[in-house]
Amino acid sequence: MAKTGSTGAQTQDKDVVELLLDQHNQIKALFRQISGERGRRKQELFEDLVRLLAVHETAEEIVVHPTARTEIPNGEKVVSGRLHEEDEAKHVLAELHGMGVDHPDFDRKMTEFAESVVEHATHEEKDEFPQLRKKLSADRLRQMAGAVRAAEATAPTRPHPAAGESAVANLLAGPPLAVFDRVQDAIRDWRRSGR
Repeated sequence: MAKTGSTGAQTQDKDVVELLLDQHNQIKALFRQISGERGRRKQELFEDLVRLLAVHETAEEIVVHPTARTEIPNGEKVVSGRLHEEDEAKHVLAELHGMGVDHPDFDRKMTEFAESVVEHATHEEKDEFPQLRKKLSADRLRQMAGAVRAAEATAPTRPHPAAGESAVANLLAGPPLAVFDRVQDAIRDWRRSGR
């Protein structure tokens, strides 16, 4: 999968809400693609989904939700619901990973997971994102987008098949929560650097 989001100046001009909405669309597209594939291609698409969800959810947890919690009306209530959903999603991803894409129950479980993720995205788009746009300056929203770009830049991508064993290959072969941990570290490093 190509890096999430656009490249160049167009990506640099997008604010955090635009980037996250783009990712919602990419996540939905991956769910549709996964449902129509089998074998190795299905596994590759599942790995792409894990990576994108790690980038997306971690950026939200570390940058977006803390801001929403303090800046939007009923922020604590809105954010607590989203955090609960995101925590559940991580556990389901780990369960799906443990099953493997060829498991007889994988497609059923993936369909249920897709429905819950789309519902989660709808809540964000309705309850959180519009309020962030209303309450925060355009400059602050663009600055927050830096966390999403930092997560995208450091999240592991699938290595080229000829690359053999590598740390990235091993990370992707491991549990999805390891991908979330790596992205979380990258965003924290980005925040500490004051970008």
